[in-house]
Amino acid sequence: MFDDGYFDALLPRLWKGLGETLFMVTGSFLAAAILGLGLGLLLYATRPGNLLQNRVVFAVLNFIINIVRPIPFLILAVALIPLTRLLFGTSLGPQAVLPALTIAAAVAIARISESNLVAVDPGAIEAGAAMGASPARVLFTIVVPEALGPLVLGFTYIVVALVDATAVASVVGGGGLGNLAIKYGYVRFDWFVVLVVVLILIVLVQLAQFLGNRIARRVMHAD
Repeated sequence: MFDDGYFDALLPRLWKGLGETLFMVTGSFLAAAILGLGLGLLLYATRPGNLLQNRVVFAVLNFIINIVRPIPFLILAVALIPLTRLLFGTSLGPQAVLPALTIAAAVAIARISESNLVAVDPGAIEAGAAMGASPARVLFTIVVPEALGPLVLGFTYIVVALVDATAVASVVGGGGLGNLAIKYGYVRFDWFVVLVVVLILIVLVQLAQFLGNRIARRVMHAD
């Protein structure tokens, strides 16, 4: 099995798969964090009784998130193939699954953000409003900082979920470590490749969780 050229052929594929996985996770997370946090803030602020209460806006956003969120990632990725072809000219490769990864992560971030913001002590919000602060100022200088620690933990969960999703994305031609495990491991009955990919994914998840926990602790201790 391990002939002279085995590792010479495997290592470049591992580096390529790792690079593609990191590209998919990083690209989709950055886009989803911006979009999802924005949606979460809107959901929180427009809830009945909140800073910018608007039943129509809240109902529409809530409905959209509730529709998209239960869709399994693989089905979402397949459904968005026409969009990926329009944007990138292809439905294959790491960039082609970015829209599906971004949308799936964004709706999850929106719901996580809303849940953590709702948990902020209403007394702090009322105190800010009583001092004459505008709704936007209360939102960004009181509500968000108070919820920052839990938000970091929630975002960490999303990063871990994205690592998992990139492995699934290989089924629709997304590339990355998942594609390596299937194409060069499972299909060729090379279980060593599968084992190596699993170990790398475990290391990535553990690293992401460690960094997220560390940042969250620092944020909460700073408070």
